[in-house]
Amino acid sequence: MTAQPLPTPTFPARRLILLAGLAIGAAAVFAAMARFGHAPEWGLLARQPLAVRIHVPAALAALLIGTVQLVGVKGTGVHRVLGWSWVIAMLTVAASSFFIRQINPGAFSWIHLLSGWTFIAVPMAVVAIRRGRVKGHARGMAGAFVGGLVIAGAFAFTPGRLMWEMFLG
Repeated sequence: MTAQPLPTPTFPARRLILLAGLAIGAAAVFAAMARFGHAPEWGLLARQPLAVRIHVPAALAALLIGTVQLVGVKGTGVHRVLGWSWVIAMLTVAASSFFIRQINPGAFSWIHLLSGWTFIAVPMAVVAIRRGRVKGHARGMAGAFVGGLVIAGAFAFTPGRLMWEMFLG
């Protein structure tokens, strides 16, 4: 029986770019919070419909887990467990978004296209890794992270939206 080599930690340039982007984004949020000056108003979240109260913590969990996954060592048992946790969080975010229709009252909006894409891209990335297509898996998961969390999350912080009101309003 031949022992499988253990995954070796690597830190390619794309991880540094991702970390730099996340640091810049976090700095921008903290700067805006300092400018507008108040602690998060968690009571606003508590008064929202159930779909929103499910959506926000699932999105925060997916953002945290996804960041750890993107910068962490790949191919380990921890990566696999966190990966499945991230998949569940992402699908929860996508599913709950279909019950949130505040941008276009009573109807779907353009942002729901990202949710629909999440239901396609995330399972495709899981299938890719099961078939040994590591690059396809990495691209699919990174794309779902950027499109489904970073871009959609940026729009959640626009003036008049709940996240703006909670953190900056």
